[in-house]
Amino acid sequence: MYIKISTLLLLIPIFSYSQTNDIMAEKSFYIINTQKDIGLNYWNIVNDDVMGGISKSYLSLNDKKNLVFNGYLSLDNNGGFASSRLSFPKETLSGVKSFKIKVKGDGNIYKLRFRQNNRRASYSCDFQSLKNEWVEINLNVDEFKPYWRGYAYNDYPSLEVSEINSLGIQISDKQEGEFQLEVKYIKAIY
Repeated sequence: MYIKISTLLLLIPIFSYSQTNDIMAEKSFYIINTQKDIGLNYWNIVNDDVMGGISKSYLSLNDKKNLVFNGYLSLDNNGGFASSRLSFPKETLSGVKSFKIKVKGDGNIYKLRFRQNNRRASYSCDFQSLKNEWVEINLNVDEFKPYWRGYAYNDYPSLEVSEINSLGIQISDKQEGEFQLEVKYIKAIY
């Protein structure tokens, strides 16, 4: 059973903070944790149809209450990307040093992307999914590089986490065909 996600009420300001009892305590909060109803709102789909492509993507909750990003990536009509984006107020991520994501995929490479209001480029970091296996991946803020329309910027300012106002999940890079990524959570770590 899948439940299609549409524009819902904003839950983003109600983050879930956690701290472990380890010597090096991890201070973090969930950006997305569907099990706790965190990060379900203000998503939208942005595919290559904005430039003539015909890729399709969908965002839903499955029967295990995990976020599912799936669809078909087409290279026809100079297309080649599908994405979903979550908006939230800037300064939400101030002080964050890294992100921890738990995903189950199809073996494709995906991108975690961030946008800032005051920048043309998006900041992306690739991660490899494993086919039908859950994997937890750590991505440091300094691993996110600026891109615009698939082209890397070399002399561009670094990502400023306090200015981030959007998170995205994207598939691109000529990986034509059906895709599916299941997301259990995305956590911001200080």
